Amino acid sequence: MTETPAARHHREQQAGTLTTGDHILLPDGERTAEIHQVELESDDFGAPAVVLASLAGGGTLRIAVGTTVRVTDEEADAVTQLPLAGRPSEAAGQEQPGETPAAAPAAPAVVVPPLPPVPPVPPAASGPSEEELALIPAAKGTPESVVEAAAEAHPDAMGVLLLADRLAKGVNFKSGSCLKDLSDLAHELFITLKDADGSLAVADLLNVLPYDGNPGRWASVEASLALSSYICRQDGQKERAEVYERLIRTPENQETDQFKARMAAKVRQRSLNEPNLYDKEIFRSIDNSNHDAEREWRLLRLESLLFLRAHGGSETIGLGELERRISNELEAVRS
Repeated sequence: MTETPAARHHREQQAGTLTTGDHILLPDGERTAEIHQVELESDDFGAPAVVLASLAGGGTLRIAVGTTVRVTDEEADAVTQLPLAGRPSEAAGQEQPGETPAAAPAAPAVVVPPLPPVPPVPPAASGPSEEELALIPAAKGTPESVVEAAAEAHPDAMGVLLLADRLAKGVNFKSGSCLKDLSDLAHELFITLKDADGSLAVADLLNVLPYDGNPGRWASVEASLALSSYICRQDGQKERAEVYERLIRTPENQETDQFKARMAAKVRQRSLNEPNLYDKEIFRSIDNSNHDAEREWRLLRLESLLFLRAHGGSETIGLGELERRISNELEAVRS
């Protein structure tokens, strides 16, 4: 009895873990084919949803990420076409006594066109040079003294004093909560008190920190960089603003795998095109006449807009529109 590919040694795994070179058992349960290339299609939320497996012999399989497939341990049969329907039954091919054997009809098939050429990964944004980093002034004294100076400049600002009291115990740059307090202090100085110089002095304590791969800690640094970029552009310090904008793209330079970098770029662009601007939350606060809640939501919206501005806008919101929206939000939260 001839052994079929289905009878060979195989293992089961989820489609999302398929890689180039795997020999997959095709849907007909009899033939196998080598995977030449794997692409992932994401759903509207940015999560991987469908695996596009390009076969070495031609054709493409579409498989849901969570589907369990069989992968053989031996070389696959050459496959150039995928069957459109089920195989003809064995009875249909049997001869009747006294009849002339008829030529077997060709099985209906569909030729799956190859995938379009894969666009190259856009070059990663290079980090600033040493000369460009020198545009960021060094801190005058210790981090604690910078915070203390900000508090002394605004002795009646309760928001500044509360943050300064927490930071007076010591600035720990490995603490996520400490980084968040520094970022909040920089925002409070600029947004509420219109103290651009004091805000930049505090923000620069964060702006020079390297990306450590921790998204929680980096979120505070990211917000600080976006704020600093906006302040410098408003003050005419274009070159210094560009340094902050390069630094905010630091995580985009980390991935070396071409496929992963391409997928990350797609997800990142989608988040820039469809940012969360907290419209529902703000309108709900307005309807409930909850001015404190409205201000908090508007501050989050302002952070999102500043982040978009530091990235040069997006495909859906241009720089001119961003400038207008940021100006409106600043006026709203300061009133």
